[in-house]
Amino acid sequence: MLAAGTKLGRYEIRSKIGEGGMGEVYKATDLELGRTVALKILPPDVASQRVRLQRFVVEAKAASALNHPHILTIYEIGTANDLHFIATEYVEGETLQQRIKTGLNLGQTLEIAIQIAGALSAAHAAGIIHRDIKPHNIMVRPDGYAKLVDFGLAKLLEPEGVASDPDAPTKAMVHTGAGIVVGTANYMSPEQAKGLTVDARTDLWSLGIVLYEIVTGQVPFPANTATETLALILQREPSPLNRYADDVPPELERIVAKALTKDREGRYQTAKDLLIDLRNLKRTLEVNAEIDRTASPELQTTSQPARPSSSGQVETSASSAQYIVSKIKDHKLATVFAALVLVSALVVIVAYTNTRKSAMAFDSIAVLPFETQGADEDSEYLSYGLTESIIYRLSQLPSLKVSPTSTVFTYKGQKTNAVRVGNDLGVSAVLSGRIVKYGDNLTISAELVDVRENRLLWGEQYNRKISDLLVTQREIASQIAEKLKVKVSGPGGPLSTQYTENQEAYQLYLKGRFYWNKRTNEGLNKSIDYFNQAIEKDPNFALAYAGLADAYVVPLIRLPPKDALPKAKAAAMRALELNDSLAEAHTTLGRVLANYEWNWPAAEKEYKRAIELNPRYAIAHQWYGGYLQSMDRSDEALKERLLAVELDPLSPIINFELGVAYYFRHDYDRAIDQLKKTLELDPNFPPAHQFLPVSYEQKGMYDEAFAAFKTAIALPGSDSQQSVAGLGHLYAITGRKSEAQQQIAQLKELSQGQYVRSHYIALIYAGLGDKDQAFTWLEKGVDEHGYQMTNLKIEPRWDGLHSDPRFKDLVRRLGLPE
Repeated sequence: MLAAGTKLGRYEIRSKIGEGGMGEVYKATDLELGRTVALKILPPDVASQRVRLQRFVVEAKAASALNHPHILTIYEIGTANDLHFIATEYVEGETLQQRIKTGLNLGQTLEIAIQIAGALSAAHAAGIIHRDIKPHNIMVRPDGYAKLVDFGLAKLLEPEGVASDPDAPTKAMVHTGAGIVVGTANYMSPEQAKGLTVDARTDLWSLGIVLYEIVTGQVPFPANTATETLALILQREPSPLNRYADDVPPELERIVAKALTKDREGRYQTAKDLLIDLRNLKRTLEVNAEIDRTASPELQTTSQPARPSSSGQVETSASSAQYIVSKIKDHKLATVFAALVLVSALVVIVAYTNTRKSAMAFDSIAVLPFETQGADEDSEYLSYGLTESIIYRLSQLPSLKVSPTSTVFTYKGQKTNAVRVGNDLGVSAVLSGRIVKYGDNLTISAELVDVRENRLLWGEQYNRKISDLLVTQREIASQIAEKLKVKVSGPGGPLSTQYTENQEAYQLYLKGRFYWNKRTNEGLNKSIDYFNQAIEKDPNFALAYAGLADAYVVPLIRLPPKDALPKAKAAAMRALELNDSLAEAHTTLGRVLANYEWNWPAAEKEYKRAIELNPRYAIAHQWYGGYLQSMDRSDEALKERLLAVELDPLSPIINFELGVAYYFRHDYDRAIDQLKKTLELDPNFPPAHQFLPVSYEQKGMYDEAFAAFKTAIALPGSDSQQSVAGLGHLYAITGRKSEAQQQIAQLKELSQGQYVRSHYIALIYAGLGDKDQAFTWLEKGVDEHGYQMTNLKIEPRWDGLHSDPRFKDLVRRLGLPE
């Protein structure tokens, strides 16, 4: 590191301001011209490496050959005191990476993207590719002026058939060798990741990544290692921007998606093409903002002169009314005509504004549980079925945020006010309704309320047969979309999809879902019966197969995995044969492949496909988080679990599994807090009661753990086996060995009449320090493909076994990362 005051030729070092793969950067003073400069210096140990020195010189020559306001200006390439350096202009500001952390609005984002696209257009026209576009290589001044820096990886293009001139100011580098990648992993194009020859389109991909990161705050292909990142770039499509950011214009989604097209033939072909689209979007947003502003009553009296547009024509806004009137007085002959023009302009603007607001304002909705008369089973399933069906159909619309079923059903049976509920849930519209059943006839009333203005948007009453419920819920969903002005795809779109033509099959499916959501052993068995009946009525009913698969993967089914999970797989695969676009079936298949077959790559593929099909399907994120957890990718697992909670904030099971994610990260304080939050949602939720004492145990809060285990065992509907095993392990590690042995005996006795997971018994033996017995029962757990065996490596209660070769063998056989 060079000390302040060190002189390199005409330059005097002031301070170090950064460093990168190609050298250190210092703030310095040009003593001859009296200006501040930035000096990039190649360290001596690197300068001795011929290839890196060549790259350093090429950077200097490439950048110095360019002359563009948004490309860092090169002053000099020199050598002093045996150090190679480049002197450049000094940019007062910060890197774009730093600006992203503090936040940029949409206008600032587009302005920076436009500036850098312009810089790339100039560089590409000069035959230079940057090859390392990233936020760290973009400097932003306080006034928003951006500069592209660091051409350290620049590769010059030569016109085909023209030899390189060794004396030219810029010289072509040798093509990157096959299998060698140069650049920064997160921002590499697919062709860079493969080590292929690159062209200008690789910079456009990288700029697309930068734009994605500015908008969402994260890169589209996050991973723990560069190797994993490159694999994701080659195999995975990025999630939509609106998954992480609100109010993203559809045109910006399109621009980023086109920039990130893996096949470069489908990508933007030139930086100029990208620049044109960015400018058009910025101009459109500015015009729309101006229309909204000028339509505001409080601004109608503001006097503004007409102004020339980019095309040279004069634009007159509605807020220029006084200005126009003053001109009318000066030209009385034109008064009538001008007045008509003014009125017409105002009418058009107001009409256009109202149209835009009605088309864009309603971006979210909550569908409250339909009220029913009577407490019979049919009434309950009709309420649940109709509500969930409408939610399901509306949630297929990418432009509409729909509150999930578990969230809205917390209002079941309550006297609700649509405006209050809408404000609580943060939605702009609320649908509520009632069902009156008499015999085989139904009267269904529905009302759609604008939450912000507390006004009725639409109301309708349907007098139908129960057998017409499938058609009715589809009709209601379509009318809601129409009233909200939500864009619906063509005739074959999600609202008109006919999942079955058999009305009776559909009724049976709704009953199956009703009981499945109870999450009890009795409810799951009933749901399986109803799903099978639905399939008998319509063997091509994909949703019924998906429901059947879901029923078999819930652990409370109390069937041995070898009996339950193959049935789940068969049902999920049949559902996908009938309809490959069902995110639910892909999610369930992923769970089977992970938890039963331990086919981890195939499982991840299914989870990613499910999320691609429906990014708002919370269970997909929840279960994918479990997969990542087992793979010991805890940061990614936590991210997926947090996203699942964001999508379905009032779901007890999803909140519970966020607590589990904290537990497996050994963050026991947060695990305890999250499990307590889960119990606030549902005080009798068994999984939270079963896992809370485990977290207490790891914290050393043994008294609290004992009390919580006993509460869990006594809880109706609880998986008592899990709690008995946990209590036995706690007895063992606290020296109460005889009581631990009693818990083992209790589990073995239970196994005479029902399936008991072998790893539960192994857990108590591990606490007792009896490794031989622990491994004997773990071997049985592997043979039976027991639930939770996939957490073997990350469960802290197995830590005492890690040093034993038998443990490593189990990890290998499970296919877990060693």
